[in-house]
Amino acid sequence: MPRAVRRLVALLALVASILLGVAPASANHAWANYHWARSQFPFTVTVGDNLTPQWTQFLATAATDWGLTDGVCNNVLNPVRVSVVPGNAKSRPCKPATGRVEVCNARYGNRGWLGLAGIYVQGDHIVRAYMKLNDYYFALAQYDTPAWRQYVTSQELGHTFGLAHQDEDFSNADLLDGCGRGSCMDYSADPANNTAPNQHDYDQLATIYGGHFDAPAPAPAAIAVEDEFDVEDPANWGRAQRFDRGRGVVYERALSNGGKLVTFVIWAE
Repeated sequence: MPRAVRRLVALLALVASILLGVAPASANHAWANYHWARSQFPFTVTVGDNLTPQWTQFLATAATDWGLTDGVCNNVLNPVRVSVVPGNAKSRPCKPATGRVEVCNARYGNRGWLGLAGIYVQGDHIVRAYMKLNDYYFALAQYDTPAWRQYVTSQELGHTFGLAHQDEDFSNADLLDGCGRGSCMDYSADPANNTAPNQHDYDQLATIYGGHFDAPAPAPAAIAVEDEFDVEDPANWGRAQRFDRGRGVVYERALSNGGKLVTFVIWAE
């Protein structure tokens, strides 16, 4: 099919999805119904770069990959674009402002996790988010590779859009799309083929964001003093919602302002 025709078909499908309230449904790894409020297609997620130089390239690659719209192996209806801007946070606590994702790295210590992503939600809407990359483990030969750094960065960024994991068993074979690509949202003991989103991830984003536009959202409640806890400590993540080999991989904690903090974890082996 000629490229121009493919784009026309995609545009007609987008119009239909907005008018009829439907969207492609070839994937099912959204987390609840959490999403950023938006009133246009596509929409842009602002990501603050608080990273040291060895991490910056991986965030830049992840931001580009998550915004792809090629219709051959991705999805022309991908609604997400990522704008990486200078960060507004310190590596500790990596506190995000309303409407932003803050990305930080530091030697967070021997806490068991390689990377964290946290989304603060009110109702169904994500109102702020953070990512943390733990240099304690990435200093080890096992994880100090481009593949592991890209895999963890790309997966944690995907969580900040409302995506969960495609699969949560490190021993399973990669979940491949029609072009033979694994996914950064699939747990893998060897991430060489899992450093970027694949078509199932773009399809899921189209499903999450393709059905409706949001009315202007009210200003979210501020994070209360009592909710300014240490998010690096697993004891503060709340109740585990999903497990792999007896360890929680997604947690939810109710906040005093009526919202929730959802924490996604990649554990070190």
